[in-house]
Amino acid sequence: MSRLFNKLPNGARPEAGRERDVLRALPGLLWRGTLLLCAPSLLVRLWLALQPELAAGTRVMTTDIYVTSLVILHWTVLFTVGIAAFILMVMKGPAYVADAYPLDEAGDDTGRPER
Repeated sequence: MSRLFNKLPNGARPEAGRERDVLRALPGLLWRGTLLLCAPSLLVRLWLALQPELAAGTRVMTTDIYVTSLVILHWTVLFTVGIAAFILMVMKGPAYVADAYPLDEAGDDTGRPER
């Protein structure tokens, strides 16, 4: 019984590049970037709590909308970079050989079918 995937013998496999470093850094960038982007929303709430005479409704809501859009953009960028790094990692993996199968009309070297 043959195996489903046969690795190419003596196939050159390049060394891992920056894509592995990027994949390792993504979780830290995700939570640190999210916390950093949420800081303006928290600072506006703190600023308005220290100055109760200011109207807080629209300022807080506007800041929250901007912060939410920036957080979603941040997550989308990291997701896209992660997909690209994963594709590079898979493409640098080992090479595989397809199984040979007999042709119905095998020709000679000229490309014309045999008679």
